[in-house]
Amino acid sequence: MSTLRRRVVVGVDDGAHARPVAELARLVQAHDSRVVLSTGSGESADLSSVLAVMDLAIATGDEVTLEVADSPAAHALLDALEAVLSPS
Repeated sequence: MSTLRRRVVVGVDDGAHARPVAELARLVQAHDSRVVLSTGSGESADLSSVLAVMDLAIATGDEVTLEVADSPAAHALLDALEAVLSPS
């Protein structure tokens, strides 16, 4: 199975703090998918783990990569995750 990747610049105030990270985890768990978030420095975490993602200390303006197995719902999931990380 192929993997979809999307780069996102974090635009939430104060970076990836508890509230947006919890929302990301809820989205991933609701889709029953495994999503890996990777930082520019090569660190990564399973997006369903709030503590693992918060340990990455992602700041506003950081670029991260989201990776999910390709599936019918994968594009919609990536869109929803991007909307949380980088709201318009």
